[in-house]
This record gives sequence, C-alpha cells and structure tokens, in this order.
Amino acid sequence: MDTRFLGIADLVETPSVAVVVDVMRAFTVAAWAFAQGAEKIVLAESLDEALALKARHPDWAAIKDGPPAPGFDAVNSPGLLRSVDLGGRTVVQKTTAGTVGALAVREAQLVLCASFVVAEATARHLQARGSAGVTFVVTGEDGQADEDLACAEYIARRVTGAGTDAADYLRRAARSRAADELTQGVRQGVHPDDVALCLELDRFPFAMVAALEDSLMVLRPCAVPSPAEDPSA
Repeated sequence: MDTRFLGIADLVETPSVAVVVDVMRAFTVAAWAFAQGAEKIVLAESLDEALALKARHPDWAAIKDGPPAPGFDAVNSPGLLRSVDLGGRTVVQKTTAGTVGALAVREAQLVLCASFVVAEATARHLQARGSAGVTFVVTGEDGQADEDLACAEYIARRVTGAGTDAADYLRRAARSRAADELTQGVRQGVHPDDVALCLELDRFPFAMVAALEDSLMVLRPCAVPSPAEDPSA
C-alpha cells in the first residue's frame, strides 16, 4: 500500500482514499459520541454554521473546542462527553483541526476519521477496501502534530502487517505538545482524563466513515469484522 502523510495545507489534490487523524481530541470525541448513542455527526465548516444547524434542529447536540458557549451543548472533551446521553441524536461538531481536515477531503471516494481509540477498526476497514494508496491527513499543528502522525503511522503499519507494537507510537503521542497542553491546562474545555482517554488503544470496535449527505459532511460509525470473523486473519 502506497501511503502519504500530509498536513491539511499540503493537500493539493483530492486523494482517492483519505484517513483524517485527530487524536487530541476531535476524533476521540467523535468515537465517544457514537459510544454514547449518537446516530451521526455533522462536521460543521464554522461555529456559525454549527449554531445555524442547531437552530434549525433544536434536538441536535452541538460540540465545539474551548470553553462552554451559548448554543452549544458540550465541549470537545472525551472526559466530559462520556457522561452525556446522546441516544439517537445527531451531533454537530466543529473543531480547530479535525473537522477542517475532513472537510478538506470531502470529495474523496472514501474518508475515514481516526484516532487511537478506533485504530484497529480503521486499519481493518482499509484492509477490506484493498486500496492501493492511502493519504493520511495529519491535522494538528500544520501537519506536524506528533500524536496525529504517530497514530497515522501506526494505522498504516497495521494495514500492511500484523504484530505491530503500539507502545512506541503511544509513547510519542503521550509526549506530544498537545498532550502537554491538555495536561497543563493550556487549552480550555478539558477534563483531567482527556489525555489518557485519547491514548486508549482500540477502545471502540468501529471505524468512522465520513461522506457527503445533502451537502453536509456526515460521519457515521461503521462496523468491521473482528479477527475471529475474518477468514483472512
């Protein structure tokens, strides 16, 4: 499998298959939203769009980076979101990097949104797809975020070969600037457990597929076969 690791600004053409990685915290939060019962997640272009969607659909739940704000139901924190009941609801998510990266590749044939909590499921989805080339979009820090790059590299290794040890990749993420900022309280809207939750490898058994639906970029969970169910494993 031919792999490329690019920042958002480096996307000069639409890839066929894109894996958009945001470990701390957009796509860890998205996975938790599905675990808490969300039906789908609409990835918003802006805070104004998120609020407009919420205004048109009062039963939807809106999530943003930073501190709580009027019109938003929750912040982009897995530690805080894990106590929120989202059963059957649509979530609108707007973040600084993750949602921006997904929208940048909206025209791709396949868009997966990923973090460590869905790493194995993402790799298995790519294996099942059998794509010759995959572009990993490293969303944080203009493509330099080591937690996102470590996760992307780990998923790429898992696609091409079993037995890849995750320890070094998780260690890199734990030492990243984002992890330090979350731990030190530099960022707002943070729970003390956020870093640990972002580093919880394969917490969830589903991949997350984003696709255009009526002009909106919509993220949904996608079940993948477990190793026991996969005759090629």
